[in-house]
Amino acid sequence: MGAPNVVSISYPTLVSSPLSLEDSIEQAFGSHPQALGIIIVKDLPVVYQAYRDSLLKYSYKFAHLPEQTKERYTDPGSSYSFGWSHGKEIMNGRPDTLKGSYYANPTIDVPDVPTELREQYPEYYRSNIWPNSEEKGVEGFEEVFKNLGRFVFNVGCDLAAACQPFVSKHLTDMSISLPSLIGTSQTTKARLLHYFPPKQVTAVPIEDERIDSWCGFHLDNSLLTGLCSAMFLREEGDTEPRSISSPSPTSGLYIRTRGGELIKVSIPADCLAFQTGECLELVTEKRLMATPHCVHIGRGLEKVSRETFALFMQPDTEQEVSATETFGQFSKRVFAAHYDHSSI
Repeated sequence: MGAPNVVSISYPTLVSSPLSLEDSIEQAFGSHPQALGIIIVKDLPVVYQAYRDSLLKYSYKFAHLPEQTKERYTDPGSSYSFGWSHGKEIMNGRPDTLKGSYYANPTIDVPDVPTELREQYPEYYRSNIWPNSEEKGVEGFEEVFKNLGRFVFNVGCDLAAACQPFVSKHLTDMSISLPSLIGTSQTTKARLLHYFPPKQVTAVPIEDERIDSWCGFHLDNSLLTGLCSAMFLREEGDTEPRSISSPSPTSGLYIRTRGGELIKVSIPADCLAFQTGECLELVTEKRLMATPHCVHIGRGLEKVSRETFALFMQPDTEQEVSATETFGQFSKRVFAAHYDHSSI
């Protein structure tokens, strides 16, 4: 049997006839061994490509601001879950300096929650931090970030509605509505990622390279995560970096199927992808599984950065996701495993 194919669906069909997509959704998100846990949405409105291209170039620009400038846009009190973060997350047992991230909620700037919740869950309920509108090099950052984030969010809400008939078969609490949990949540979080060009690759045989060399294997803690196709930028002296195709056929996103097979997944530049997160696994008592994934560097990327964008769609913190935990309590466990709070 050949490698599993990534399931793709058409955006116009998603909007006009969502119930017709149940078989495709089950093929993508089901529990059979070939299921990848990811689905591609194609035939998007043309404005999407402009939103993607603009923001991913801002990712590079922000990462190359002076360190003291970037530091002004950090938020230690939220475990660096708003604004700029670099080297704070623990991945593969050590601080992750291979990528920098900019976090914000593109759907709402100031969550409308009680002070108690805001203080209990600062990772979700702090206010957004945006670069000054006149910050040299990243003028207009906030608008561009929100344009892409809200676009991905709206497509994700459409997908959640299409997923409901399939997901409802596996829920332990039949009152749960995936589109409602996502659409009304104030915990939505977007992550703009800049993968720094790798330092000179050590002389190890290709077959001995770690597959998760650019980003370790992990699960998202969302219900659904929206993903853009990555952009590779080659640095060329003092000029603007140039967008290129991946110089390495092995570089990029890898996923483990439900059956444990490792598959490289390529997202076309004019498409979005959505994958399942651990929150969905919890509310279905593992009848539906989260998608294990990582990013591999590959060879020939010494002067090449990788820019991408993810949107984590999840419930509010008080939503019960299991018999013993709310989403907020579950998230605290995740943050404790990935952040050294003694140094924050």
